[in-house]
Amino acid sequence: MDLFNEIKKKLSHEFIDIIEWLDNTNDTIVHRFERYQNEIKNNAKLIVREGQTAVFVNEGQLADVFKPGTYTLSTKNLPILTTLKGWKYGFDSPFKAEVYFVNTRLFTDEKWGTKNPFMLSDERFGLVEIRAFGTYSFRINDPGKFVVDVVGTDGNFTNFEVNEHLKSLIVTRFTDTVGEANLPIELYAANTSELSETCREVMQPEFGRVGIELEKFYIENVSMPEELKKEIFEYSRLDKLDMVKLSQFKAAKAMEAAAKNEGGTAGAGMGMGMGFVLAQQMGNMMNPQAAQQPFGGQQPQAMAPPQLPAQVVYFYAVSGQQMGPVSFEKLKELFAARTINRDSLVWKQGMANWTALKEVEELKSFLGGNTPPPLPTT
Repeated sequence: MDLFNEIKKKLSHEFIDIIEWLDNTNDTIVHRFERYQNEIKNNAKLIVREGQTAVFVNEGQLADVFKPGTYTLSTKNLPILTTLKGWKYGFDSPFKAEVYFVNTRLFTDEKWGTKNPFMLSDERFGLVEIRAFGTYSFRINDPGKFVVDVVGTDGNFTNFEVNEHLKSLIVTRFTDTVGEANLPIELYAANTSELSETCREVMQPEFGRVGIELEKFYIENVSMPEELKKEIFEYSRLDKLDMVKLSQFKAAKAMEAAAKNEGGTAGAGMGMGMGFVLAQQMGNMMNPQAAQQPFGGQQPQAMAPPQLPAQVVYFYAVSGQQMGPVSFEKLKELFAARTINRDSLVWKQGMANWTALKEVEELKSFLGGNTPPPLPTT
């Protein structure tokens, strides 16, 4: 009997209650330390490793939070729990409390995206549908608040569960931010870095309310319907292309397509006619005066007025590039706008070489200060 008591006494002295958690997963954010009836022995050892925080909860109420280190649990190390329990002079028997280990490392490369396209209003293209996706990184910076507000009584809380909550928040704030940015639709893809940082700043307070810090937020792609992309590309080229050359190009393409048509010669003739009509319409847009002239430059014989004198057109050089042709009035406007000057080279039909504007007789009026010759004496 004495031998049995001695063994029991020795085992009771050698047994030390150890509370710790070794994370063998890559996705666990919160793990509840399981103990029968949540009983923890007096003077138990609490081991909190780097990248972890231990949160004590008593009857659903947040108690003490421990950062990395090794602790001997007593009334000295559990001040809040001691107050909640009403211990004044210490405790000898096991006490009850739930212990949650919170993983505070950085969770990276988390995915987000818009499940459905959302609508944006653009001044030129009206309502458009766009989609977006990217990645983000976060960490738990207030474990106590996170356990109380998000985890609750979940014994094993993973980043999949928190991501489901965060993704909805991200998409909502992203659409609000993009809508308020009021950028031209074609600039979203070119300004993802600036938009990403702005979105992170807008979202951070929302994350902070549940104890999460949004470390990084990236927009990897902003997409839109293919037909809208084509329209934007065409729109962006308008200011860069010579409209006369563009009309000629489109007419040539129309004739090429008609030549390949099974209709043979008739199809080619129709395509050629359509090409000429298109070229004339584009030319009329660029030169309203030409719009007054009928197609082909001929009037019906019964109504033919006297033939108008041919309009003189000029070519001019800017930065070594040939520009034009333009009318006399247009050339005058270019001179007034300082696009060209007195030394700019110009040329018109009948001139042998390019000549400085100041040397062309009819253009000297641009320079000002012209005086008529003296009257002849009688």
